[in-house]
Amino acid sequence: MTAAPPLQSRTRLLALAAVIAAAAAVATGLSLGLPLLAMVMQARGHSASWIGLNTAVGGLAALAATPLVTPLARRIGPSRLLIASLGAAVATFAAFPLVESTAGWFALRVVFHAGLTGTFVMSEFWIVSLAPPDRRGLSIGLYGTAFSLGLSIGPTVLGLVGSTGPAPFAIGTALLGIALVPLIAARHVEPVLEHASALSVMDHVRAAPEAMAGAFVFGAVEAGGLSILPLWGLGVGLGEARSALLLTAIGLGTVALQIPLGLLADRVDRIRLLAAASVVGAIGAAALPFVVGDFAVTMALLFVWGGFGTGLYTVGLAVLGARRAGADLAGANAAFVLMYGLGMVVGPLAIGRGLDLAPYFGLPVAIAGFFVAHLAVLAVARRRQT
Repeated sequence: MTAAPPLQSRTRLLALAAVIAAAAAVATGLSLGLPLLAMVMQARGHSASWIGLNTAVGGLAALAATPLVTPLARRIGPSRLLIASLGAAVATFAAFPLVESTAGWFALRVVFHAGLTGTFVMSEFWIVSLAPPDRRGLSIGLYGTAFSLGLSIGPTVLGLVGSTGPAPFAIGTALLGIALVPLIAARHVEPVLEHASALSVMDHVRAAPEAMAGAFVFGAVEAGGLSILPLWGLGVGLGEARSALLLTAIGLGTVALQIPLGLLADRVDRIRLLAAASVVGAIGAAALPFVVGDFAVTMALLFVWGGFGTGLYTVGLAVLGARRAGADLAGANAAFVLMYGLGMVVGPLAIGRGLDLAPYFGLPVAIAGFFVAHLAVLAVARRRQT
């Protein structure tokens, strides 16, 4: 692929706006879809561990698909791959209510999450590549805000329409489909991949362990939280509507805090900011069993917890953008999403198992443990640098 001419500022901003708008629509469909699939499986009589396994298959699909994304993007172009990936996710999500067998749902999970993986890798590469270096944190913060706004809308829709019947699947399919519109409109403005990166996944992990471990923890907590947290809410007596609203509180927190965190990432030590996010994540998760009796306090806690937890991902992207460029940045972003996908495998299994073993304390302890593990990685990385 030959080099493209420098993008005009207005064209660059329009392309960024298109990807950010698409991110909001994808997040809405995703945050509606993940708890919806869990609730439908529970209604069919599956245990939390089995639901966690089905969710983890999505992580395995992400792990398998991630190494293929950058080579495919060089072959067919980033915009074409982005549109094709999201199109596959739309088609498979629409198929879920039409398939009755459990095996069929596992197969659909594979295609659905493989499509989402291509969508995330390319959209984030697009954002980080086109963002001005001195505004990279802000641009990623805007992306995180749009994505988080979508995360808050999806559970709200689920709380309103419920998990039964075709309506929630139809709404989720429509939301994912809407995301294709701005991407198609901006398809001619894309980052350039001139050559293959000579760096391996482990090279990228070793170069930015703080960010990569953060992606892993965020993947674990996001996938496990979106799928299992509503089940924990049902188990402690919150009811279906309030259990879905737990995810709304998390989404609203990320909406409110991603731009401030992005601005901070442009001005302060990003590694310290990652550490602060994990400290808040660990304390917030551990406090859940002690405040759940007061729903307002629980929602406020999840608001703050969700905002800082998502900061692991957005600040981590800013770290990558500062350390890599061009094809190496695409490779680093693919490794970042690979770690996120690995977290999606481990997280639902660990969190679902925790819920089975201890319905009241198991989920909060499992989630807090992931954040503590990230703090340990930060401590080891800092010690090696000194």
